[in-house]
Amino acid sequence: MRKRMVYFFSVAVLVAIGVFVFNKTTRAGYESAEYKVIESDGNFEVREYPDLMLVATSTKIDAQGRDGSFMKLFRYISGANESEQKISMTTPVFMENDKADSEVQMGFVMPKEIAVEGVPSPTGADVDVRKRAGGRFAVLRFSGRLNKKLAKESETKLRTWMESKGLAADESPEASGVESASYDPPFTPGPLRRNEVLIRLK
Repeated sequence: MRKRMVYFFSVAVLVAIGVFVFNKTTRAGYESAEYKVIESDGNFEVREYPDLMLVATSTKIDAQGRDGSFMKLFRYISGANESEQKISMTTPVFMENDKADSEVQMGFVMPKEIAVEGVPSPTGADVDVRKRAGGRFAVLRFSGRLNKKLAKESETKLRTWMESKGLAADESPEASGVESASYDPPFTPGPLRRNEVLIRLK
């Protein structure tokens, strides 16, 4: 019995390592939104982002794309645009919430080359192209399956850290409010997922 338990434990560890390595490889295979780290404190950072071009649609954070929002954006990068152009997937998927409620904007970051050449207009309904203005952001990185509760808890932790560092959020009407970011495909186990919550700074 003891040998069997050791065997199953060893298999479980190997599977977990395999999934972890696969996730890292998968992430590494995608172009990721650029940023510069200004300050680092464990899982907290202050980052400088350039302007980014996004293709976006409305969703709810707890839906995690299961409400069809993810597929709307996926169809866009698969050719549902005026150029019928296939566009590479990138990371992260941004979820922007500027009203502190359950509705958010899910956005795919356009690859740098596409952003420079010109982002083709969507042909699908409820999909828009817009610019995410660059600037400084306070960021907290965390694992788990992202939902409204986890995002709110992480936002609270980030705001507490910001206060301890004397960092002020940009509360202007044109500011993007609180954002979250997900880096992994839906099948990734919660403990291995990379999520972030971001708050724009003054």
